[in-house]
Amino acid sequence: MTDKDAFVTRLGFVTAAMGQAIGTGNLWRFPRVATANGGGPFMVAYIIAIFVWAIPLLMAEMCLGMHTRKGSVGAFRDFMGKKYTWMGGWHAFVCLALGAYYSVTMGWAIRYFVLSITTLKPGVDTEYIWNSFISSPWQGIIFHAIAVIIAAIVVFRGVSKGIELASKFMIPTLFLLLIIAMVRALTLPGAIGGLNYLFNPDFTQLLNGKVWLEAFTQAAWSTGAGWGFMTTYAAYSRSKEDIGCNAFIVGLSDTSAALLAAMTVIPTIYALAPESLYEAIGAGNTGLTFIWLARLLPAMPLGRLVSAFFFLGMGFAAVTSLYAMYEVGIKSFFIDAGWSRKKAASIVVGMCFLGGLPSAINVEFLNNQDQVWGVGLLVSGLFVAIAMMKYGVEKARREIINPVSELHVGKWWNYCIIFFPVMFLIVCGWWTYQQFTWYPETWWNPLETYSPGTMFLQWAAVIVIFILFNNTLAKIIKPDNTEQLT
Repeated sequence: MTDKDAFVTRLGFVTAAMGQAIGTGNLWRFPRVATANGGGPFMVAYIIAIFVWAIPLLMAEMCLGMHTRKGSVGAFRDFMGKKYTWMGGWHAFVCLALGAYYSVTMGWAIRYFVLSITTLKPGVDTEYIWNSFISSPWQGIIFHAIAVIIAAIVVFRGVSKGIELASKFMIPTLFLLLIIAMVRALTLPGAIGGLNYLFNPDFTQLLNGKVWLEAFTQAAWSTGAGWGFMTTYAAYSRSKEDIGCNAFIVGLSDTSAALLAAMTVIPTIYALAPESLYEAIGAGNTGLTFIWLARLLPAMPLGRLVSAFFFLGMGFAAVTSLYAMYEVGIKSFFIDAGWSRKKAASIVVGMCFLGGLPSAINVEFLNNQDQVWGVGLLVSGLFVAIAMMKYGVEKARREIINPVSELHVGKWWNYCIIFFPVMFLIVCGWWTYQQFTWYPETWWNPLETYSPGTMFLQWAAVIVIFILFNNTLAKIIKPDNTEQLT
């Protein structure tokens, strides 16, 4: 690989990989879903999901990137054959579609960091503040633009001077902010009751299928496994980068961040408003974060500082995922086709900014895109598993993974990859079934926010376009370059 713009150190690669995994879902979705699904039993199911879904897919993605030295498009072409290039196109497109609206949610975190310093205090009507903010198109656009600019600065600087340096700073800082917030939350009177609630030991709930489905869904969305991030980052890695250990580090660090957030959020609510715990958990991701936490965090001693730390941490978590999304498109569609980074980054950032404007203006559009491409990411993971099976699961483990892994990866990895399509059908099928129950009469309507119709139509449009242009896409990506980094 002749591109000198690559990760210089293993620490840089690992922190960048951790950054793509740790996002807003760790801070606002995990605490809510874990508590709503039994606490302790959910944790058990979630850890199992990390080991049988997330970590195997992270390894598989690193196989794609390190073996081909390409982003998603070229990786699928070179790993599976020219006729499968469209799968790589889907892979990269979904990341960009996600990035288009993810910057909007990052903008929310930035806005609430500012509000924590200037406005949020005991007695403030946080529901009014949230509704006023979300109904103001100009505020949405301004903070969306700020988020895009921050992420753009990183990707314009490249891998070693941008992504690596930013990740080395932001990931340790994120964990520090979360630890400070957690320690303060746990020192509140009655906070231990929140821990007891969070880690509920009623393991009879492990017999509840919904607990397992929610845990696997959270693991799939939280770690970014199978989404294209690790394929892209691995393409920039050193030739001897440890696939096995790095996959475990990323999966477990993502879980650690989620647990720190949960041990901040739930004890805070339990200590300050125990009678409203179920109401807060049922308020959804944004309601829990921007109404309940914005109300309760400033109410504790030193609460405004804790609130600022929490929302700043959320901003850090968002930006490390956002610039990873941009980089997937930059590498996959443009740099691998011979474009300069400056031109590639300009196009990707510009497209994502414009693509995010409808979400910045209308939260219902954002909810629609989050539903469509959030579930679409599960399809991306399926494509990675299919790529491994097409290449040969045992061959990939023996010839690509274990030669560079200090931790010997056994045949359990083979079984996880081979069984993955079944897990996908169960998880994705359950999620789709829920959508049918939400819209029993109008499930086919593509204008409904969460209907299966809108999801299938948008998926079909993207897949058909990439299949039609499969050969063109395969031709524009430069041929293999066998010279690898040392």
